[in-house]
Amino acid sequence: MELDFQELRDLLAVLNQTDIAELTLKSDEFELTVRKGIRAGDRPAGAESAGTESIEPPVILPAPAPALAAPPPTTPPSAAPPTVDVKSVEVISPMVGTFYRSPAPDEPPYVEVGDRIRTGQAVCIIEAMKLMNELESEVSGEILEILVENGQPVEYGQPLMRVRSE
Repeated sequence: MELDFQELRDLLAVLNQTDIAELTLKSDEFELTVRKGIRAGDRPAGAESAGTESIEPPVILPAPAPALAAPPPTTPPSAAPPTVDVKSVEVISPMVGTFYRSPAPDEPPYVEVGDRIRTGQAVCIIEAMKLMNELESEVSGEILEILVENGQPVEYGQPLMRVRSE
């Protein structure tokens, strides 16, 4: 059994979309065991084997808040520095694939910068192994930025969009 790197990545992306918790592939050349939701350091003693991979579920990570500069020395002590209230989160790719902004080439994009979205609303498609996977928002808010071009390949965990959450 021969398995190249791209086939392995595609297999892991598809496996991540299923309820399968563990998969083992064996051949004369290698043995690969994949366990979802288990980090390498979290395995019980004695459960470690060569060639073991793990897959973590996708998460939407909060974007780092912008740093606030200290007021210049000429500012009176009673003046408070301006506050920034930007609660933004990134929509993260749950798999390796190709990013598409619309359901079909001749249809409008799911979302544009400035659009208001709600939890569960489709925001894009990630194509993996000829399967079109609609990606739904996990937050409600406003699209601040679309970070990926239509038709561009994306990686697992790559930020796709930035949303100002409500």
